[in-house]
This record gives sequence, C-alpha cells and structure tokens, in this order.
Amino acid sequence: MEDSTSPATSNTSHKAVWPAAAVPGQGIPWLNPDRADGRPALLGTDDRPDRPATETRTGDPVNPDQEPGPTENAQLSGLPGRTGNPDHGPGPEAEDRTENSGQSDGEPGRGTGDRESVSLTADRDQDGTAVLDELRAAIGRYVVLPSEEALTAVTLWVAASHIQLALQHAPRLAVVGPTKGCGKSRVLDVLHETVHKPMMTVNTSPAVVFRVIGEDPPTLLVDEADTIFGPKAGDKEDLRGLLNAGHQRNRPAWRISGPEHKATAFPTFAMAALAGIGDLPDTIMDRAVVLRMQKRKPGERIAPFRSRYSVPELNALRDRLTAWLAPLRSTAEGLVPQMPVEDRAADTWEPLVIVADLAGGHWPSRARAACLAMTRNEMVQDEQTTLKTRLLRDIRRVFEQQGDQEALRSHDLLAALIQDAEAPWAEYGTKGLNAYHLANLLRDFGISPANHRFENGRQAKAYARNQFLDAWARYCPDPAPPAPAGGETVVARRAQGKPLSPPTGTLPIGPPGGPAGPRPTR
Repeated sequence: MEDSTSPATSNTSHKAVWPAAAVPGQGIPWLNPDRADGRPALLGTDDRPDRPATETRTGDPVNPDQEPGPTENAQLSGLPGRTGNPDHGPGPEAEDRTENSGQSDGEPGRGTGDRESVSLTADRDQDGTAVLDELRAAIGRYVVLPSEEALTAVTLWVAASHIQLALQHAPRLAVVGPTKGCGKSRVLDVLHETVHKPMMTVNTSPAVVFRVIGEDPPTLLVDEADTIFGPKAGDKEDLRGLLNAGHQRNRPAWRISGPEHKATAFPTFAMAALAGIGDLPDTIMDRAVVLRMQKRKPGERIAPFRSRYSVPELNALRDRLTAWLAPLRSTAEGLVPQMPVEDRAADTWEPLVIVADLAGGHWPSRARAACLAMTRNEMVQDEQTTLKTRLLRDIRRVFEQQGDQEALRSHDLLAALIQDAEAPWAEYGTKGLNAYHLANLLRDFGISPANHRFENGRQAKAYARNQFLDAWARYCPDPAPPAPAGGETVVARRAQGKPLSPPTGTLPIGPPGGPAGPRPTR
C-alpha cells in the first residue's frame, strides 16, 4: 500500500479544501514571501493550524526537495482561475492573483479574472464602508460619546486627517466637558493611534507649532487646553490666532527668521483636536466639530485602554485608512459635496462629508444627518451661553416684567439683572455687573444709555426700549407662532418685542435743558 504522502499518489482524487480567508490589511495567509525567485508562491495546508503535527512541513530544511502532497495539490487545483498541472505549481493566472490581492503594504489590490468585472469604484466604496464601520465600532468601545451623531463625527474626523493634503479646510475637534473625568483625554488617546501623523502635547507655544507644520502637516492633539486658554492662563492671543488661521489653507504666519533676518512665511494649515474643561474661545469653537462630553452613567461600560492590545488594534485601523484613502487624495481634492449647512459650518464639515462620499454606502446620509444635528445643537448652545446674547434676552425679560415701559433707569435695570439667581450677572467681573460693564456689553449692538425724563419730572440715565428692538429681532428672535388650523378664529395681539404705538416721549438730542430738551412721558 502506497504512502498517502508519496508523489506517486498525486493523481488520486481529493476534495478541495479552501484556505483561510484573507484579512484586509494583513495580506493573504497562504502567500510565501520567501520564494527563491522573488515571486509569491502558494503554500499548502501545512501552514494552517489544523495540520497534524506528524506531517512534514513543505519546504522544511529537513527535506527541501520534497514535493507537495495530494492534499496540497487538491487545495491549489480548487482555487478559482487556476490552470495547469497540479503537480507543477500554480498557473500564471493564480500567480497573478496572489501577487495583486492582499498586499500588506497598503496599496489597493488589482485582481484578475472575474474581479475585472467589478469596477474600482465599487471596490473602494465597499472597502471604505467596512473600514469606517470598524473604526466607528472601535472608537465606541473605548469612549462614551454624547450621541450617535458625535460618534459618526469623530470617525469621519479621524479619516479626514489622512487626506489633509487634499482639503481646503482643516476642521478643529473641540472635546470639552464641564468637569474632570468626562473622557476627554481618552478621546485623545484613541485619536493618537488612528489619525495621520499625531503630535500630542499638553502645552505648547506658537513658535513650536510654526516649525512642526510643513507641507505634510501633523494632526495636533492638545490636551488640558483649559490651561492654555483658561482665565488664569494669561495672554495666549498668538496661539489662538494661529489655530484660527490654520483652519483654512493659505493663511501663513510671517516672522523674521534666520541670521539674515529675512521675512519667512510659516504654514499654519493643520487639523487639530483640543480637549479641556469648559468651552474654548469662541473663535475656535466656531471652527470646530464640538463634542460636549459628560460623565458615564452607571450602566455605561467601555473597554479599558491598554497599550499592549489597544494600540495594535487601532494602529491596524489607521494603516487600513491610509491604504484606502491615500490613492483617493486627488479624487477628494476635486469633490464638491452637497452640504446641508452654510458658511463657516459648511467649511468645517465639508472634509467629513467628503470622506463619507468616498466611502459610499450608508455613510453619506449618516454624515449629513450628523452635520445637521450637531450644528443645530451648537446653535442652541451658543444662544444659551454667549454672554451678549444672554444679556439681550435677560433685558427683554426685564422689560416684559415691567410692563414694556418706554425706558428703564440704568440702576433699575442693573438691579433686576443681578437679582436673577440663574443669571451670571451677580458674579460678573469682580463685584458684579455695573453700569460701565452694561454699557460696554451693549455697545456692539448700537445701544447706549441716554438722559431721560420720567413721570415724576426727574431726569436720569436710562435705556430706551426701542433701542433694543433691532438687536432682539436679529440675535434672539421670538419663535414663530404655529399656524392656525382651518376655520379657527385668531385673536389678534401684538408680538413680543414690538411696541403698540410710537413712544410718546423722545430722548434729548442736545444737552439737558437745552432748546430741544426732553418732553415728559405721559
């Protein structure tokens, strides 16, 4: 009886056994990189973990001239597109297939045979969708983000960092939270292992940033940003101006440099993520995708971040992002996606939507939904937190409580504002809001106090209600009333913020007591 491993039994019929499936980004497991002629060769079943320990490995130094056994030949003959005698190695089509499918160096494979019927665009769409899905799942394992839209935004922001060279704008990622322990630093840990050329820093200076940003800029990751821009951080206007300018391409910073003292342009364009307690400066927040982190609830669980296994996993995803997006940079440069928002918000979100459009599948709609949801959330948040807008709303409330009088004395208005326990005015400045602060905050709206004569005949500094009407309509308009149902009787009433009739009194044009002095209010 012949030995089953002898070449004499090579013509025996055997059932084809498929090799292990290839993992994207890790090459094909049955490729042998040590082939003598430099071309990849297919290995037999001896490379699979299920091979019995008693079998001799093909190519072992013990017997380098051993021919492949019947099991190996049956495996190879079962591969699609294989031609030729199973005892004489792989045919040309199979060799070409193994050369071009599953390269581990990140270059997209170019299959032959039946793969030629599939377009490159479809392959890239499929690959991009899978990579983004896996990246999104990996990020969600390590951090709890405020919403599903926020998780989508972070995923696309990471991917966009790999095509910075093709982008017109470099969106910032503002990772802010009210207190410590909200996961802000953990977000930066995940970003550090997935973005393009990360540069992590806890504190930095404009001079350093000037010199690290070049033609291929890094992705800046700034932790403890509240120590840079917080109230006790001092003057950091240079760094803030640098981060603002770097949001858009072709905004260099000029400095005198070198022994010859020549004017030198330093590029500023680079994506940046900043994490800290409390909001960042308004000009940075306006150019950022904002993540408002919160502490985890008792039932919310995440995987611990450990370098020994978390870093290799995330680095593998980073390499797959590079392999997918690097060949598409020229395509991304020419894309003009349809945006659901306008102006600065469109500039900030366009790189993320470009990545989603390159991926295809469900990502284009998911990206635009996240853009709308997070932009609207920031608009509401901005209206609630912007100090000047808050002041306008509070002053309107005071006028309504006073029966929409024509004017309010400055000290009466200040007293009403400070008495509001939920407002920040009692703690504004060192001793609370005063008349100087109030006038300074309202100056940008074209509102200022003036002498006004009240019913008792006394004259005092006051704010006229009609001065606020334009600012109220622009910065804190009333919500539109719902449309009445058909046949419903509508009772006419005046809208808030509009006077019933022109005021009966006027503020003086000239000095008090002059020829054009004020008339008493009736």
